[in-house]
Amino acid sequence: MTSLENLGFSPFFRERFDRLEEPGLVPARVASEGRGVYRLLGCRAPRGELRGRLRDALTASERPAVGDWVAVVDGDDRAIVHAVLERRTVLIRRAAGSTADAQIVAANIDLVFIVTAATRDFNPRRIERYLAAVWEGGADPVIVLNKVDLGGEMDAMADELSTIAPGVPVVRSSTVTGEGLDAFRALLAPGRTVGLVGSSGVGKSSIVNRLVGADAQDTRSTRRDEKGRHTTTRRDLIELAKGGMLVDTPGMREFGLLDDAGGVDTLFADIVALAARCRFADCSHQGEPGCAVGAAVEAGVLDADRLHSYRKLQREAAAAARRRDPVLAHNTKRRWKAIHKAHRDYFKTHPKEKR
Repeated sequence: MTSLENLGFSPFFRERFDRLEEPGLVPARVASEGRGVYRLLGCRAPRGELRGRLRDALTASERPAVGDWVAVVDGDDRAIVHAVLERRTVLIRRAAGSTADAQIVAANIDLVFIVTAATRDFNPRRIERYLAAVWEGGADPVIVLNKVDLGGEMDAMADELSTIAPGVPVVRSSTVTGEGLDAFRALLAPGRTVGLVGSSGVGKSSIVNRLVGADAQDTRSTRRDEKGRHTTTRRDLIELAKGGMLVDTPGMREFGLLDDAGGVDTLFADIVALAARCRFADCSHQGEPGCAVGAAVEAGVLDADRLHSYRKLQREAAAAARRRDPVLAHNTKRRWKAIHKAHRDYFKTHPKEKR
């Protein structure tokens, strides 16, 4: 059995496990989940289930996710999960087709490979969403420009990635030629967990197979229109022979932000710095006098598309937060009603100014 430390059981988790002060419990890590049954690593039992009381008490986002550490009563064949330890990092997205429900992509990841292909799948706006979510969840991102063996405007793509994510490493890779694999291996270490996210068909599972050294994940070729085929259908935590853990995830073309306390601002730190110089603290950067952000766009220092993306992600995260918080949603609705009423009243008394 692999040591807990190699699985990522750091002092952070040891401290939280010790706080439980319940005899008979041992730590284990969730490797996969399906219909309430969890595949576990680090304990004797290969699988586990939530104890009845916990099953009723936890919300969907509070239940164990891939990468979580749990406290279990171990057994030869089955373990019973008594507690989910506090997460150190978490990658969350808005559930597909939902307006406010959270979906845990993976927990306790140290590093996230954001994989995009050097094909028509290349989409900087989608990568911005991944970056915001990774930073918000507390992990560190690495952008992977995969399938460079297919040709294309590699330098232009890499330059654009460096523009939208200054300081974030960009690795060019090919599972056909082996380019970039040494850079990946240098980032893997015992106790470190690396996640891979990206759209279907960008080559995540092929990267996993090359790093594992075996066909750990199924792979399929992309379609003629270069859209990916869904090969990975669930999240899996995979142990590497030389140390380290990988989390492969299903392709996610849609990655909706939920709520945000810093991920978007971290991604757009240049705009945040400019906004601090605006004349008004609540400047919306849409033509107000003394707007430093607008002046930067006019001067060609800031790209207008980047500002548009910043506004869009801010609005999306704020809207999702309001939907999750009924009181906030009510207050926002009431505030806009007051604004609209004041607007109508003003033009009733100033009819000549109406446009």
